[in-house]
Amino acid sequence: MDNEQIIRKAYQIAEDKDSEGWLAAFTPDGTFTDESIGVTYRGRDRAFPLENYGRAFSDMHRELYRLYVNGDIVVVQLALQGTHDGPLSMAGGGVLEPTGNRMDAPCCDVFELENGKIKRFDCYPSGTVILAQLGVLGALDAAVHPGT
Repeated sequence: MDNEQIIRKAYQIAEDKDSEGWLAAFTPDGTFTDESIGVTYRGRDRAFPLENYGRAFSDMHRELYRLYVNGDIVVVQLALQGTHDGPLSMAGGGVLEPTGNRMDAPCCDVFELENGKIKRFDCYPSGTVILAQLGVLGALDAAVHPGT
């Protein structure tokens, strides 16, 4: 398989919510960083985001738009789509209970491959779009004060 096929297969594994297959797609020292919250997952923890979003969005789908391949680097423009019908664990603790709202949020993923495995995965989901679509971003209104 070429690098584009490897990444397309990784997305299919994610669509299937196959945690073990997802973990096997990485090198032993591979990392998964969710850039929207600044957290890097290693080892078995790399499956946490997949499982968390799979629980929170039972119909979770990643709509791939464009893939760009340059050697061992693959960049993917996509959308994260699904209905928030389960609990979503939040960074720093806490749980966002199901809102029933649908998300269709832009995302960009950057992969570095090594010998056919993911060595580094940097995910740039649009967290503000997701929170707005889930109907919880409005809570910031209480925290934001007019400038002086």
